[in-house]
Amino acid sequence: MRAIKLISITLIIISFSLCKSINIEKEAPFQLEKSAYNSWVGGQPGVKGIQLVIALKENSTIAFDSLFFHKKATKVEINMVGEKMLLIGHFNTSSRLKSDFILDINVAKEIKNSVPELKKFPFELKDNEAVLSYRLGGKTNYFKIKNIENSKPIFFPKVNKN
Repeated sequence: MRAIKLISITLIIISFSLCKSINIEKEAPFQLEKSAYNSWVGGQPGVKGIQLVIALKENSTIAFDSLFFHKKATKVEINMVGEKMLLIGHFNTSSRLKSDFILDINVAKEIKNSVPELKKFPFELKDNEAVLSYRLGGKTNYFKIKNIENSKPIFFPKVNKN
């Protein structure tokens, strides 16, 4: 019995030591000027999202990759406004069902539905925090952005179909 406990404890310790943890950098090789996000609602029922904008103080040659925010991830869109670089993330929070999703009283017809992907979000973040991933020197790095300002929501007008 004692040998089983010892083997179990050893296996647990080994499994924890083999887990790769994501290292978040304390200091970034770029300077942030401002970061803000706003919710938006589209002209159709259930269409909504969040836009996160990060303004850098200077232009950067770093390869920015992804943004992680509100338990979602997206690729970074880079826009230049004068000399300033804006990093933008668009996060879809729509509640509309996919058009290829089948709901039927006959269960056999629903079997064609794809199984939803359940991915564990790699970071524990507050509502006003995000993580920016970037490549530098052939290595992917992560930087946590704190105290992101929540701006006013944007409401797009309803689309009229004639």
